[in-house]
Amino acid sequence: MNTPNEFALQMRHVSKRFGGVQALDDVSLEVKVGEVHCLAGENGCGKSTLIKIVTGVHPPEHGAEISVFGHPVAAYSPTLARASGIAVIWQDLALFPHMSVAENIGFDEMVGAKPHLANLKSIRKRAQAVMTRLGVSLDLDARLNTLPIAERQVVAIARALISDARLIFMDEPTASLTQSETDALLDIVRTLSANGVAIVFVSHRLAEVLDIAERVTVVRDGRMVGVYPTKDMTQSRLGELMTGSSLESKVSARDMSSAEAVLDVVGLTRRDEFEDISFTVGRGEVVGVIGLIGSGRTELAHALIGMSQPEAGTIRLNNASISPRSIRDAIKVGIAYVSEDRLSLGLVQQQSIADNAVVSVLSRLLGYLGLISASKKSNLVDDWIERLAVKIGTSKDAVSTLSGGNQQRVVLAKWLATEPKLLILDSPTVGVDVGARAGIFKIVRQLAEQGIAILLISDEVTEAYFNSDRILHMADGRIQSEYNPIQTTVAALEEQIYA
Repeated sequence: MNTPNEFALQMRHVSKRFGGVQALDDVSLEVKVGEVHCLAGENGCGKSTLIKIVTGVHPPEHGAEISVFGHPVAAYSPTLARASGIAVIWQDLALFPHMSVAENIGFDEMVGAKPHLANLKSIRKRAQAVMTRLGVSLDLDARLNTLPIAERQVVAIARALISDARLIFMDEPTASLTQSETDALLDIVRTLSANGVAIVFVSHRLAEVLDIAERVTVVRDGRMVGVYPTKDMTQSRLGELMTGSSLESKVSARDMSSAEAVLDVVGLTRRDEFEDISFTVGRGEVVGVIGLIGSGRTELAHALIGMSQPEAGTIRLNNASISPRSIRDAIKVGIAYVSEDRLSLGLVQQQSIADNAVVSVLSRLLGYLGLISASKKSNLVDDWIERLAVKIGTSKDAVSTLSGGNQQRVVLAKWLATEPKLLILDSPTVGVDVGARAGIFKIVRQLAEQGIAILLISDEVTEAYFNSDRILHMADGRIQSEYNPIQTTVAALEEQIYA
């Protein structure tokens, strides 16, 4: 029988080299039974490599010591990891969209079984028992692709539990969730912890890390910084430990009331999405739009860039009425859009960094005989990579090889190459670590100082608060209030949004 003081996992002297790259260098990780432990660090610091070693995907270098629930492990494999009670819930969940909830939960039991021998009745019964244990209720017959992301997270957790997982790694589990959905997931994590399941929580949202975890192990550049109790830790201090530099947040709001209007929206309405939306964005101004997912903020952005058409109201850009019917139309009049979903809408992951950076301005790169000029393309790509400080090997590398922060910079390069008058940023730091976030918003501020009007859409209050000149609160498809960051506090904004 496990006692509260036993360790679910002990790893010491773990190193890993891939070719000439030292991914991990003498890292340790200890997780107690029933503990919620955070593994923190910037993208590329070695977190994923460490998890893959724990789960047997990669072998560590000679000298590593690994014990799982008190049992030393010599030769490790994914099969042994699962048999030892270890499970990982990756950010992409690794579920099957066209299978039912019950089939996804019981998938590991069905693997290798002949179809006519799979005991679906037993699987449903066990799936329901796991749901009851989690205190949630889902339709076991529902196809997974009909569920919102928050409920898919629950399915992924249930699949781990039905396989008797006692140590679960959660990789960015709240990245795509609203605050209320995040709160519900964190309650499930607390329930698991109370029942003796050890949780290793990986998240870039430092506030929730400090809320849910008891201790945090910080890794930077493949090396261990230390293990710290979260009781007296602050977000700024944790950010400093992760990045090695100070990341103090300061209100950057300016008085832009005299700025010439670039975007003027009046009475914009689209049934069941948003209603009677009116606001302006001045030249060089950053206007934040905050609201929970479902408030209509992303739908508003889609109407501004021609992905959908409003049924009433007007949009004026530099005093000229516009009615974009497509993203191409929006680009022509000077509007650029950085989507919240860079994986499917912002970038083509298999294509090169260079191809992604120029895809929106191909017509400007044409040379002799109407073919794309290699020199024009190279000059444009090199210029934006330098201006946005994108960290790459070569521009011919697939964009999927970059970290989240550098991928987002490539998205910015793609749109800034169109020379926009208005830049719409929709949740631009989803899946981006704390250090890269600071770099992205430094770029945003520089763009504003160059005269670009910026609409910053976010469901993170602190993100909008520290980086906007004005803030609009959107809920139920309407703009509810306007705030000046200098005249209010983060706490006051959160009280209004999460009320």
